[in-house]
Amino acid sequence: MSNIYMQGLDKVSANSQPLSPINFLNRTADVHPDKVAIIHGRQQFTYQQYRKNVRRLASALMQHGIKPGQTVSIMAANIPAFLDAHYGVPLIGAVLNAINIRLDAENIAFILDHGECDVLFTDTAFSAVIKQALAISKRQPLVIDIDDAEGPGGERLGTMEYQELLAQGDENFTESLIEDEWQALALNYTSGTTGNPKGVVYSHRGAYLNALGHNFIWPTDQHSNYLWTLPMFHCNGWCFPWTIVAVGGTQVCLRQVEVGAIVNAMIQHQVSHFCGAPIVLNMILNADKDLLAQLPKNIKAMTAGAPPPAAVIKGIESLGIEITQSYGLTEVYGPCVVSEWKAEWNQLSADERAALKARQGVRYLTQEDVDVLDPDTMEPVSADGETMGEIMFRGNTTMKGYLKNDKATAEAFAHGWFHSGDLAVKHPDGYIEIRDRSKDIIISGGENISSVEVESVLYMHPAILEAAVVAKNDEKWGETPCAFVGLKAGQVLTEQEVIQHCRQHLAGFKVPKTIVFSELPKTSTGKVQKFVLRQQVKTLFDA
Repeated sequence: MSNIYMQGLDKVSANSQPLSPINFLNRTADVHPDKVAIIHGRQQFTYQQYRKNVRRLASALMQHGIKPGQTVSIMAANIPAFLDAHYGVPLIGAVLNAINIRLDAENIAFILDHGECDVLFTDTAFSAVIKQALAISKRQPLVIDIDDAEGPGGERLGTMEYQELLAQGDENFTESLIEDEWQALALNYTSGTTGNPKGVVYSHRGAYLNALGHNFIWPTDQHSNYLWTLPMFHCNGWCFPWTIVAVGGTQVCLRQVEVGAIVNAMIQHQVSHFCGAPIVLNMILNADKDLLAQLPKNIKAMTAGAPPPAAVIKGIESLGIEITQSYGLTEVYGPCVVSEWKAEWNQLSADERAALKARQGVRYLTQEDVDVLDPDTMEPVSADGETMGEIMFRGNTTMKGYLKNDKATAEAFAHGWFHSGDLAVKHPDGYIEIRDRSKDIIISGGENISSVEVESVLYMHPAILEAAVVAKNDEKWGETPCAFVGLKAGQVLTEQEVIQHCRQHLAGFKVPKTIVFSELPKTSTGKVQKFVLRQQVKTLFDA
């Protein structure tokens, strides 16, 4: 039914433009052209220079025939070219596919093929694995090497180097091919729970909202110096390449997440903000005491990727670093839930404050709904801090869906909610807290590991009869894979032989750190009882 507000009040270009985080750079470069936007070793780029590089990149990609909807992949450390790509690629309507630098050649080849990669930017530091992946892949993308001055070098695989490509572009390029905010902006692959990873597709609208959402709960501004301890490949750096530009802050690049490099960068560049999984916090906590004494005051840290131990939060805050715990998944653009702090909690003891900060929290302003529901009835669980249910999301910072996987998308969005697969309780104040993880995902150093993928590799060994993989608590990584292995009659294997077998087929971070030889507990139908194995792990290693 029409009404008076639907007559003569149509959308036109004057009152409706597509929401996109790409537009943040234009405003900041106009307002703060000489402000330092990026620091990388001895290099510095102002916002004016940053915008020129982005425009050169976009223009050069168009000259090479890249059109809206085509995929541009990048595998690189946290370097300026990666920040360029977050603007230059989507500016022409292409889709940015950031690849996890810890993956092996087979996984990379799958991503290149499934995502239909047309251009691949590759940091020469990773040329060995990229060379293998290209040999396996059915795609023949335009390969551009990034020979980073701060990097270790490496073999060049492409037709040109990144700076040569930029030299072909026009720094005055102003065309934008973003016509609809629902257009795909980015493609990020999950680690997968049943073999091959799934391609999560982000929209311009969703990235725009989540990038701004961060600043409501974790404020930054033009005086902020943000250190890239979080991998840019992980959920597009949790959308922070867009957040920090929106406020005119400075981004400090960091090639390697190594404790000395982190602390020294914090001191040298007076870092005010950084993000990372709990493992990064633990690294800092165990750094050289003399270095820690030199840290800037009032550093703000956002952590996510795995529930941080309360002891780690307490230790980090004793250094004067203020922790904000957040939670999310690749499918919701990274963090969109926050353990929002309340002033009255400041009066509590350090242990009580740390326990409260360890909870995952409440939804961002920019995510419409987050709740803990019974997956069978789809009703909210009791807010008693004890009844478990599944964390579910619905709102504008939820993915478009899984690329070329209608079945998985439909299952993920069943009953009008995105099903996270994470099991949690809801406290009386509405704050949620993860208690377990479904689908047997192991989170190690903030990265997901599929137990099914590891098990499939174990089964490849001719001496192994059966195998199951569960998480084992680890002080450094949060969790690591623990493999329970049953051998065929007459066969003998050592723990190191099993680990070496896995190393031949898996990325290093997925390799089990612990092997237990035993018969696997099963149900009457032959299904492995992983809850029994988890209890065994606690008995064997946590007692």
